[in-house]
Amino acid sequence: MSNYSKQTNWAQFIPLVTVFFFWGFVAASNDILIPVFQKAFNLTQTESMLVQICFYVAYTVGSLIYMGISKSIRQDLINKIGYKNGLILGLLISALGTLLFYPAANLKSFPLMISGLFIVGLGFSLQQIVANPLAIEVGPTETGSQRLTMAGGINNLGTTIGPLIVAFAIFGSASAANTEASIESVKIPYLILGVAFVLVAIMLKFSSLPAVTPTNVENTDDSTPGEHKSSAFQYPQLVMGMIAIFVYVGVEVSTASNLPAYMEKNLGFETKDVAPYVSLYWASLMIGRWTGAVEAFDVNAGFKKILRFLAPYLAFGVFLFVNAIAKHDLSPFYVYGFVIIAMIICDIMSKGNPARMLLIFSVAGIAALLTGMFTTGMISVYAFTSVGLFCSTLWPCIFALAINGLGKHTNQGSGYLIMMIMGGGLVSLLQGYVADVINIQFSYIVGVICFAYLAFYAIRVTGILKSQGISLDHISKGNGH
Repeated sequence: MSNYSKQTNWAQFIPLVTVFFFWGFVAASNDILIPVFQKAFNLTQTESMLVQICFYVAYTVGSLIYMGISKSIRQDLINKIGYKNGLILGLLISALGTLLFYPAANLKSFPLMISGLFIVGLGFSLQQIVANPLAIEVGPTETGSQRLTMAGGINNLGTTIGPLIVAFAIFGSASAANTEASIESVKIPYLILGVAFVLVAIMLKFSSLPAVTPTNVENTDDSTPGEHKSSAFQYPQLVMGMIAIFVYVGVEVSTASNLPAYMEKNLGFETKDVAPYVSLYWASLMIGRWTGAVEAFDVNAGFKKILRFLAPYLAFGVFLFVNAIAKHDLSPFYVYGFVIIAMIICDIMSKGNPARMLLIFSVAGIAALLTGMFTTGMISVYAFTSVGLFCSTLWPCIFALAINGLGKHTNQGSGYLIMMIMGGGLVSLLQGYVADVINIQFSYIVGVICFAYLAFYAIRVTGILKSQGISLDHISKGNGH
């Protein structure tokens, strides 16, 4: 990665991260739509996962369209239209998808509903291809991964708020007696979301975001890493990293997607009462990412140590605050403050090495899922929600390791990684199928297998990069956890 500037350009970074918020809002809101659609349309657990299939497979379809157009015009599409225009186009495509919710709700059409989500996901795929490398580039290389982690923290602010807003739109306030799912009430929050997409597109039009970043400019210097190979596929760290992104997004999404069904079927919760727990799961990712973003700030080492303990509890406070506004009972959540300590310990143990962090957090994720599978009651719920804590910083770890050393193929590699976000839908579908065949609690064995691969990748990629003469030292500083 090139140094785009000596200091983080906050004027460019702040408008950029608004799109990260939208990704989180919609992704987490899907977890509320799943049980609502399941009851309204009389779907099995497997069928209800079509919500996630359509949304996450759209990332793959969008990436393939992007690569197909780039190949046909013999030029990178983003380089041709510019980064700013790429984000704006992605937002407008997503806005078109939200419009489908109006006729879909009026007609009570499940296919039309998930078609709307598919189009929203198409827009998100283009936004992801642009925004992830750009978040790294709008500042120094040393803190690039922190900016991506910080953007992830904004993403999870959206995932924390999204389920609460959508649940309120469908069921009313937490104190209301309404337990029936109203499909027609879904259309309003998504139409408002569409308006927000358009407003942010207008804001970005007048922002100072660059057209093309240095990583995407062709370089003929043979000494530059990645210049001597003809394709990103020739790098094993990327190929294995694509699988890692697939299973990472898979376990992250499927854990939350199946949580409502587990709480309803095994613990007797009403659908309307599940929303704060889905919010807690996604807030757990925010907790971990706020912790990981500490290094992006230019403060002294002593204050950073304090922030590493303060940041996760500030994020937890945000979760408690928004749930207090939604008039949810907060008493079941205070004990979760002790669970957060486990994440902080894992964070300290990683010592800033992305491969070590990926290994430690993956092992912790396996332990959390196994605890949830072999316990009952609220202990199992807290165990499953804590998976969010251990997924929190894995995206920047995998992303940084996978594209390291790709040189001019970095943008191509980024597109391939974004394509693998489809794992969120396919792994959710697989877990839903296992739940229908066996039972919902033990279906989480699917997540255990996903984390096992991530642990394997963490070990294997270290050797791959070393064999290419690539040091992990600068990446370690980049993650800085």
